[in-house]
Order: sequence, then C-alpha cells, then structure tokens
Amino acid sequence: MDHIDRQIVRILQKNARTPLKVIAEKAYLSSPAVSARIERLEKAGIITGYTARVNEEKLGYYILAFINLEVQPKQKSEFYPFIEACPNVLECNCVTGQFSMLIKVAFKSTVELDQFIGRLQDYGRTSTQIVFSTPVGPRGIQIMESENGGKEAAGKKANGSEKMEGTGKKADGAARTKHEGGGTVE
Repeated sequence: MDHIDRQIVRILQKNARTPLKVIAEKAYLSSPAVSARIERLEKAGIITGYTARVNEEKLGYYILAFINLEVQPKQKSEFYPFIEACPNVLECNCVTGQFSMLIKVAFKSTVELDQFIGRLQDYGRTSTQIVFSTPVGPRGIQIMESENGGKEAAGKKANGSEKMEGTGKKADGAARTKHEGGGTVE
C-alpha cells in the first residue's frame, strides 16, 4: 500500500459512500484510477466490505453490554454456531485471560439481556458489564503514513541522499535551511 491507497482507505473508513469523484479530487487521481485502486484493495483483502452504522438507541436498543464467557475448548464447536445465530450479538471475540470469550450485545431491556445471559450460562460462567457511555465509538484503524509509523521518504535528491519529509533534514542528519526566496540551502 502506498500513501494514496492509505488515503483512500482513510476516506472510505470515514464514509464508505464517498463518491469516487470526491475521492479522486482528494487523491489527485482520475475516478477510474481510484476505482482500480479500490478494486485492488478489495482483492487484497484490505477492504473487506461496506456497512452502514446505525444508532442502536434510535432503534430501541437501549442496553449495550459486554459479556465475558468462560467456554471450554471442547465446547467451541457447539458454541460458535449458537453465538453466530444470535441477532443481538454485535461482536464475539475469543480472548486471553480469565474468560475465553468477549461478547458485545445490544438489547431493548435488561430483562432481555438477563434471559440471554441465562442461555449463555449453558456454556460456562459469565461476567457482564453494562455500558453507561461510549467516549470513543467504533471507528476504523488509524492508518499511519507508513508501516513504521512515520512519514514516507519524500523522494531522492539528485545526489541520491533521501530527505525526510517535514523535518528539514536529510536522512543522513544534515540540516537544511529555507531562504525567503523559497530556495533551500543544505
């Protein structure tokens, strides 16, 4: 992935319905070029799908909770189909620690949540946390400019030494100074 692919992914994570024309303008590419890049990112498995985010409360689901469940390894083959078929399960993760599953659920009432927990306890011990507020909601991964977390090199100078974008220094540590006329002295 280059910096343009990362920019496209960031745009689509914010709004998957962003028109190709808008993405193309932001990436300084043509719409067909953006379309080809998106198709390549999909084929590579980087973009795995497109969804709509909904407000659970506006749909009547006022209870958001995380349930820890202790499932024995031999029960997983029976548990996975069960949990996948539960419509109130937003997410289920196999985790390390005291419990083996972390399940995110949404229910219309605590009574419904309690009934669901009762069904889960057929598989093992549970511990439940009901969410009061969500200071940071679901979001996409924060894609860095390069895999090492820094900015990509801006390019090569004529003498072959790389310059580090935004630092005013060459990769070898030599200082650079900007002149009022717009030129740069090394």
